[in-house]
Amino acid sequence: MKPEETVDYNVKVCWHAISRMYNAEAIQNDITTSIGFVLLNIDQEAGTPATKIAPLLGLEARSLTRILKSMEEKDLIFKVSDPSDKRLVRIFLTKKGLQKKEVSRRTVKQFNNKVREQIPQEELDVFFKVCGRIQVMIENKEIF
Repeated sequence: MKPEETVDYNVKVCWHAISRMYNAEAIQNDITTSIGFVLLNIDQEAGTPATKIAPLLGLEARSLTRILKSMEEKDLIFKVSDPSDKRLVRIFLTKKGLQKKEVSRRTVKQFNNKVREQIPQEELDVFFKVCGRIQVMIENKEIF
């Protein structure tokens, strides 16, 4: 089987193309794709517990720790200990973080709108269904 005939190759190549495209946009705004995705997953009013962010993005906790440290250094976020449970840390956006979140939101929206202009909804529905089935197979350890 040739690489281009495999499912994983096509998913990987497509994701890398999307990631490169997002990174090109992110760099213009002094952030990374990873930072943009983290920003999009932080609740603007209530903040978001740090422990909830990694699973939302499919990241390991230590990877998220590095990203959050970088975000603090860039003055995009600040951390607040939960008054009722000191072990819980909530992540909040700074004013600059809110601005970068809006840039990230617009970028993701533009990508999705352009894809939806070019690819019929029926084809996207099949794509989403296939991706969902593959995820379930992996989660249920039906492959390995």
